Amino acid sequence: MKKLTNRFKGPTALAALAGVAAAAVVLSVAELIGAFFTARATPLIALGSTFIDFTPPWLKDFAIATFGTNDKAALFGGMGLTILLLACLLGVAAYRKWALGVAGVLLMGTVIVASVVTRASVKPADAIPSLIGTVAGLVVLRLLVTRLWRMSSWPAVASDVAAKGAERPATTRRAFFATTGITAGAAAIAATGGRLLSAARSNVARARESLQLPSPAKAAPAVPAGVQSATPGVTPWVTPNNQFYRIDTALSVPEIKAQDWELRVHGLVEQEVTLTFQDLLDAELVESHVTLTCVSNPVGGNLAGNAKWLGLPIREVLKMARPKDGADMVLSTSEDGFSASTPLEVLQDDRDAMLAIGMNGESLPLEHGYPVRMVVPGLYGFVSATKWVVDLEVTRFADSKAYWTDRGWSERGPIKTMARVEVPKSFAQVPAGKVAVGGTAWAQTRGITKVEVQIDNGPWTEAVLSTEASLVTWRQWSFEWDATPGPHYIKARATDGTGEVQTDKRADPVPDGASGWQSVMVTVQ
Repeated sequence: MKKLTNRFKGPTALAALAGVAAAAVVLSVAELIGAFFTARATPLIALGSTFIDFTPPWLKDFAIATFGTNDKAALFGGMGLTILLLACLLGVAAYRKWALGVAGVLLMGTVIVASVVTRASVKPADAIPSLIGTVAGLVVLRLLVTRLWRMSSWPAVASDVAAKGAERPATTRRAFFATTGITAGAAAIAATGGRLLSAARSNVARARESLQLPSPAKAAPAVPAGVQSATPGVTPWVTPNNQFYRIDTALSVPEIKAQDWELRVHGLVEQEVTLTFQDLLDAELVESHVTLTCVSNPVGGNLAGNAKWLGLPIREVLKMARPKDGADMVLSTSEDGFSASTPLEVLQDDRDAMLAIGMNGESLPLEHGYPVRMVVPGLYGFVSATKWVVDLEVTRFADSKAYWTDRGWSERGPIKTMARVEVPKSFAQVPAGKVAVGGTAWAQTRGITKVEVQIDNGPWTEAVLSTEASLVTWRQWSFEWDATPGPHYIKARATDGTGEVQTDKRADPVPDGASGWQSVMVTVQ
């Protein structure tokens, strides 16, 4: 009879499986114990946040352009695949030489702990879940690899195997799969339990729902009739909260109790100021419709939204602090460590830049900055719209850099004039004859005075503008096109209140926002 090899057949695949099970234990145990710590103490959140911190602008821009508001889901998917591959390699290394396995697990644990303790608002004790998870993963890896070693040490001759009993390797193989399956199942239960426990222990969402917002001292002007485009299918003039775009660096939404929230105003000021949430509730709040736009929005993109905000004008806060001569910037910082650089004069003028506590008649949604965020008309969000804001430092552009400006983006970020074709959609098929075309344009603080439409390379023709609500909100438009059969291209451009026509020069979002004319291709049948 043929001799069997002296090593169990197929150990590499089983060793890789052992590595995956061990990695699952590391993450799930840390997730379960992390329910008693800050959410940013869990490995996936800490690792993902660290990855975002070191993401170059071109990769961030690619992710948002490719995945839009699903960029975080894509990040988690990519992280999961990377962890899976590394875990497989770790299992194989541990099987072949245990010292390598130990070194790999300890290295992984070190990276996770380093990612945790370097997050904003994280205490050293928040590393405990990752440390315990690492130890648990090491124990499981040792258990599974030991089983593989035993399987590989059986007699080398088939007759010896038969003499000792039937199918011992196969039986042990089944036992190995059973052990691995039970381990994976327990890990899944632990991870799910951790998430459920964390949700149960948090009452921030319930507190938000029960919060009664005060009436504004200055209510938003009534929205005039006719602000909505006459073209069916154009986005609503007011963006519902659950449809408002979300682009930020927070993988785990910070959960801040309103009664614990404080805002520190310091730096180049005559008087440091500390505000509580109750201070905001007791203040003379203003209400205003404001359109916000993300700097990563591509030409024709949907990373823009219009809402009614309630908050305290930041200029009133700065009056209390009294900025010193020479200050020209306010560095706002979020609970999760994000920061934005906003020109001081923008926060002191009459555009109603505010510390917002309400959005479309309700408290800020958690993912949009509850309990307090900044809303600044006319500037891209990366230099103004800090969510979960807890710190305002009055400083100078020459002295301080914000999160994205430190990564190559511009310092001031004024919003560019932009027109967007929303109907018909690109690559749509439409019938010949009268075709309704429509969309939205914006040039916050300057307003929109004209939108023109071009079919193929024909003349530019003025569209019908909807009613203008204010200079800080977007303006919609409609156009009737007498379409003829065949493929056609629809372009749109806007003119702002200063008379400047939207440029046709194409520019990527980096470093200060995209520009160019959107072109929509349709087929007329």
